[in-house]
Amino acid sequence: SVRGEEEEVGPAMQAHRSPAMVGGGGAGAVGPPSPATVPVRRRCEGTAMGAITLDLRPGNGVGPFTLGMPISDAFAQIEGQPTLYDVVHVKYFDEEPLKLDFVISFPDHGFHLRFDPWSQRLRLIEIYDVKRLQLRYAKSLIGGPSTLATFVAVYGLFGPTFPGIYDKERGIYTLFYPGLSFAFPIPSQYTNLFTNGEVADLPLEFPDGTTPVTCRVSIYDSSTDSKVGVGSLMDKAVVPALPAGSLYMEEVHAKLGEELLFTIGGQHIPFGASPQDVWTELGRPCGIHQKQVDQMVIHSASDPRPRTTLCGDYFYNYFSRGIDILFDGQTHRIKKFVLHTNFPGHSDFNSYMKCNFVIYDAEAEGTDQPGSIPKSCITPRTKWEQVKEILGDCGRAAIQTQGSMNNPFGSTFVYGYQNIAFEVMKNGYIATVTLFQS
Repeated sequence: SVRGEEEEVGPAMQAHRSPAMVGGGGAGAVGPPSPATVPVRRRCEGTAMGAITLDLRPGNGVGPFTLGMPISDAFAQIEGQPTLYDVVHVKYFDEEPLKLDFVISFPDHGFHLRFDPWSQRLRLIEIYDVKRLQLRYAKSLIGGPSTLATFVAVYGLFGPTFPGIYDKERGIYTLFYPGLSFAFPIPSQYTNLFTNGEVADLPLEFPDGTTPVTCRVSIYDSSTDSKVGVGSLMDKAVVPALPAGSLYMEEVHAKLGEELLFTIGGQHIPFGASPQDVWTELGRPCGIHQKQVDQMVIHSASDPRPRTTLCGDYFYNYFSRGIDILFDGQTHRIKKFVLHTNFPGHSDFNSYMKCNFVIYDAEAEGTDQPGSIPKSCITPRTKWEQVKEILGDCGRAAIQTQGSMNNPFGSTFVYGYQNIAFEVMKNGYIATVTLFQS
């Protein structure tokens, strides 16, 4: 009566490798990652054979995973315990990555993490195989192979609560606590005991003396008082509000050919700014990398430099902001900005946090205020066909590829306009935006 884990995630999603194999540690601005940087995972037999135990925090999270955390933080937790989380699947809707959740699934442990596809923050934790994961609440254990999560056990541990909801179509009774719900399958011979919707009677025990066993546990934010469970109730889980002053998903307004404006911090970073200016405004970069070769100089007919000239330019990498800043190696002034969308299916996925950019022409009016986004602006939501409607056709694309060994997701396409270039994935979504002065 409850759909399997794969079906709950979505049949159109893509399943990919463990997160150690995803992303390239900032490779987008620095160069293709070396195959040597991709670790090889080996299964830990002890972990695979027995259930693990994680602390349950209703309305907050499970183990090291906290509701509202960015997907990059979740990957960091997974990478920190490779023997515990040795089999990991990353699932998403390849054709329309903003339509369905990004899902990190742990098939050996029977649970998965659902991330809002726009903000890329954790909105829901689902335990779909309670026998594979033992939960610790206060000093008590429930679930796993040794402690059945029966209705009686759940009610005894968490105490009285309001009447639950019975889904007649699925044959599921869901019991709710703040930020926590338990789904119980009702055998077909007893479905006539319950009516569809809210049910006053608790199914503590069936007429034959048995008690139902939990088939799914959901942990979600409790601030909205929503009831989250299986089926359509799953969609009611929302991402917790960001703390006041958080810079995560800060709108970054880009005026073509002029500057970047950070709408929360109020910083202005213009073209031609020095490294000292950038340090003062944005703080210490996450990384500094030399640009080895200017691969695009061969396409510049007016550039007199020899085509084999090594490039002295260098990047400031702000991975936590989803931004790279390129400085000229001779003048030490900003010459390019690179903005990353962090979509799955791109080689840089999980190397950067998402940059919530808003790009508009320098002559546009009324676009300086956060949240004020005219239709003519370009954001991470904008697909390539919409970009062409806004900026016009730019002709053929250059093909960018790193080969299947370094990038299993395939090539991308680079389109150039005055002051801006777009790297576009095969699904039509923007992977990176490069800003420069023509």
